[in-house]
Amino acid sequence: MIEFFFDCSSPWTYLAFHNIQPLAKELGAEIVWRPILVGGIFNTVNPSVYAQRETPVPLKARYMKKDLADWARSAGLAIKMPPTVFPVNSVKAMRGCIWLGKDMVPFATALFETYWGGDKDISQDAVLAEICRKVGIDEQKFFAGISDQAIKDQLKTNTEEVVARGGFGSPTIFLDKTDMYFGNDRLPLIREALMRSKASAA
Repeated sequence: MIEFFFDCSSPWTYLAFHNIQPLAKELGAEIVWRPILVGGIFNTVNPSVYAQRETPVPLKARYMKKDLADWARSAGLAIKMPPTVFPVNSVKAMRGCIWLGKDMVPFATALFETYWGGDKDISQDAVLAEICRKVGIDEQKFFAGISDQAIKDQLKTNTEEVVARGGFGSPTIFLDKTDMYFGNDRLPLIREALMRSKASAA
């Protein structure tokens, strides 16, 4: 089983979200999607992210932009970095993923595409309503659903859980509850771990 803790406000998470699905399908692994708020993680255990944004290392920032473009090209995704609104308040979007439960993947995919490819502000109700219409979700039910206290609490609980289990950002990925990986570029290691698991179970 793959647990995928994610916030759509990260471009590296977009890449991992896209790339892990065919990998899981190929190896017969189930993905359990766990929406979180990465800002809550940064505030709790990784405030250095904010310092890096305020005073970036120019050489590192330049390379990161190239690296992201290389990965986006490899995955066939359109990613504008930075988008016009960055960082974005993703709380309503991620509550929407919680509310949709097992049906969240088309919505989450549209969130990533709209924000990173379309450069639209997914914190805005009008943009979220547009995404709902795109993927066939009743927008009135959506906004009522994400206002439910249980949905808000679950997003907070997921965020606290990933921190308690050692996570410090998005995406944080677990295999079999304890084997943790961070980031899109760890997918080759996840592949190897899944293949080892399959071999030992054979």
